[in-house]
Amino acid sequence: MDKDLYRTLCAMALGDVFGSEPRISRQLIQTLGSPEAVFSLSDKEKSEIFGPYSKVAARLGEASIDKAWERFGRLASEGVSIVGLTDSSYPPLLKECEDCPAVIYVRSSTPPGELFKSGQSVSVVGTRDLSLYGKEWGTRIVNAISRAPVKPTIVSGLAIGVDINAHFDAMTFGLPTIAVLPVGIDSVYPARHRVAAEKIASSPGGALITDFPPGTAPTAYCFLRRNRIIAGLSQSTILVESKEKGGGMLTARLAYGYQRNVFALPGRIDDLRSAGCNRLIREKVAEPVDSLEMLPELLGLGSFDRRKCAGLKEEVREKYSGVLPEDELMILLRIAELIRKTRGISLDGICEAGAMSWQEASRYAGMLENDGFISIDLLQRCVIKVKNC
Repeated sequence: MDKDLYRTLCAMALGDVFGSEPRISRQLIQTLGSPEAVFSLSDKEKSEIFGPYSKVAARLGEASIDKAWERFGRLASEGVSIVGLTDSSYPPLLKECEDCPAVIYVRSSTPPGELFKSGQSVSVVGTRDLSLYGKEWGTRIVNAISRAPVKPTIVSGLAIGVDINAHFDAMTFGLPTIAVLPVGIDSVYPARHRVAAEKIASSPGGALITDFPPGTAPTAYCFLRRNRIIAGLSQSTILVESKEKGGGMLTARLAYGYQRNVFALPGRIDDLRSAGCNRLIREKVAEPVDSLEMLPELLGLGSFDRRKCAGLKEEVREKYSGVLPEDELMILLRIAELIRKTRGISLDGICEAGAMSWQEASRYAGMLENDGFISIDLLQRCVIKVKNC
């Protein structure tokens, strides 16, 4: 068997045995020099290392490698790449972490060596219970990052809320994005994001990655294990919104423990969804995101591109001048300004503030939505869409 292939199989087997205790597999590889050296230990040496009655020692044999070989063939036929800790294509930032996994599984149209080559990545994480404030400013943050000279990869966890919005924002603004899964590479969690996952994996520089073997179902522990990889893959982690307890908070604290940069979006002191962000800022764990122009430089990506964007009213006027009569254009501009000033204003709110009928508000807001100026959710709340300039 090819030496490199055998090394990969041994890394896979180590991941199976020590997946929940990655520090052990890392220490074994560092001490013995390679994954295959672990499987070359004699029974006596295993007994000396793990103790005479260890069940772990029995799993460090050919049966585990045979199991990995069967899995390798199946995954390779499905286009999955398998990267061991000692491979040159293993993410360099993740390798710096004491609890990095022995192996990661990668689904991508881009070879692993290219995915992690630049080493420039930013994790964007937060609550599933995303507010309109968090959604808007999460988008603004990714947009600001996309306007830096260095274009990083956006890393997140594919979860509902902040995570999936970060992935979509990255693709919208031309940045590659990586989703770290809490399940095996043969699955997607949550299932509703399967189409998004396929889009991520097929986009240049995008990928789905996990250290879980195929067939792993999501449990509470899986999310903690996933979060450490999100934190480990990036130089910086940005917490957009989070309660005082949650996966985003855990990821931010893990990143801080890895001595990486941590940032948090400040929020109202009476908003539970900002309580975690405000706490990290108060504890000096995170720096506040209080200037989008300064953010790229703080992330080490160079200076923000300060080209001015046209204002919303100017863009709307340019779009509809000569298309709508002047009186209708003025109504449209008034609605656009109401939405800009009042994030999340409802159609009923527009009727009241603009002294117009519901039919008028619905018609003109629909025009703005169809042309990409605003978005309207199921509760008929309107927010301005952030555009790249």
